[in-house]
Amino acid sequence: MTTAPHFTVADSAEDPDADIWFAEPAGFTAVPLDALLPAPDSPAADGLRTAFAPFLQAVPDELTRQRFIAAFAQGQRLLGALREEGTVHCSIGLHRDDVDEGAVSDGGPLLSFFTVSWRATAVAPRAVTAARAVTGLDGRALVECVELPSGPVTFSEVVHTPGVVEGLPRMPLVQFRAHLPHPDCKRLAVLTLSTNAVGRREQYRAILRRIAALTTFDDPLRPVCPEVP
Repeated sequence: MTTAPHFTVADSAEDPDADIWFAEPAGFTAVPLDALLPAPDSPAADGLRTAFAPFLQAVPDELTRQRFIAAFAQGQRLLGALREEGTVHCSIGLHRDDVDEGAVSDGGPLLSFFTVSWRATAVAPRAVTAARAVTGLDGRALVECVELPSGPVTFSEVVHTPGVVEGLPRMPLVQFRAHLPHPDCKRLAVLTLSTNAVGRREQYRAILRRIAALTTFDDPLRPVCPEVP
């Protein structure tokens, strides 16, 4: 028996200023950028302080409290840097490694990070913009150009190995990107999925491709008016 897919519509989908719609699979939790990066002395900033007050009151000592504040501030700086680069959405993925369980995997947790960002581009046909988006990549990068319901899209896949940093393991990171030119031909939506689970790149590749296939620049919630004869 085939069951119908289940979707939960976020409030942001009904934002009158929204210009891109997409669906994430189960296991992804959105990071509230606006709530975590409020303007100073704004009602939102007061709300954030109120929300974190119970956590600060629950810490056992002042040292732990200061460490918590420092870690939170570091997270805000990271999110702020993402926003400055045009990121409008980010979410954390947590899944259980159940592929070939008992053989290759141990059923442990797999972490990933998904973002949606905008980039301004020179005015050009959408197919040209999509192709330009992957020029200059590392020669080992995997690149593919396809046509999706939203238009021409290029996919790229790159494995990064970080430099030596004292105290941190040199863990490779695989990044999957989908480059979707907007119909106005002036900007590009970039969907990025990153994970250190390089051994599960096939599964994560499929996740991003599914998200890209469901992405649209037309409001899917807009009522369709019947044609008048």
